[in-house]
Amino acid sequence: MIELERFKNIPIESSVLQEFVGDFKFPRNKVSALEKRGNIIRLKKGLYVISEKISRTPVSRELIANHLYGSSYLSLETVLSYYGMIPERVFAIRSMTTKRAKTFETPFGTFDYTTVSTDYFSIGIRQEIVENQYAFLIATPTKAVCDMIVATPNLRLQSVKAMQTYLVEDLRIDFDVLKSLDKDIVRQCIEVGKKKNELGLLVEFLNEL
Repeated sequence: MIELERFKNIPIESSVLQEFVGDFKFPRNKVSALEKRGNIIRLKKGLYVISEKISRTPVSRELIANHLYGSSYLSLETVLSYYGMIPERVFAIRSMTTKRAKTFETPFGTFDYTTVSTDYFSIGIRQEIVENQYAFLIATPTKAVCDMIVATPNLRLQSVKAMQTYLVEDLRIDFDVLKSLDKDIVRQCIEVGKKKNELGLLVEFLNEL
């Protein structure tokens, strides 16, 4: 299985796998056989990842999230935890997408996608490169906080004090971390996103720090 190993932990579409085993008379059957033997793992119809025993590379749930449903970037509690901004461990992988909201159940856990506008999507995201081997799109800390405010249902904050309570007591983000947030990113989100009043309160709160 050395040939499969070269794909490492990059999710692969079934068409690529079928081309890879194209010397066989029925490549779809060969792909099914690889799945049954546990050499490849199905993420959804038509998308697979090479098992760790073959790839010798740890599976990346962050990378899977980008490939499973796109265009998308990692955000919300997933990113707050990834950056160490909140103490809680997060189990579901949450992302923002320009497509309709959707949830996938996979062998690697639940992947949840929340819809945002195209203009809002492009603000405050970056490419995380891991060991010069693979990369995925992820929200910056500031964008992740904005996404939490925008995407949390029934969150209505009416004052700067209420914003502080939400960030420090509800989300449990440390003050020192909050001081490092980028107000310019918040202002860009205000221009094109939802919950402009709440995001405005976030700017006011950051100005007071």
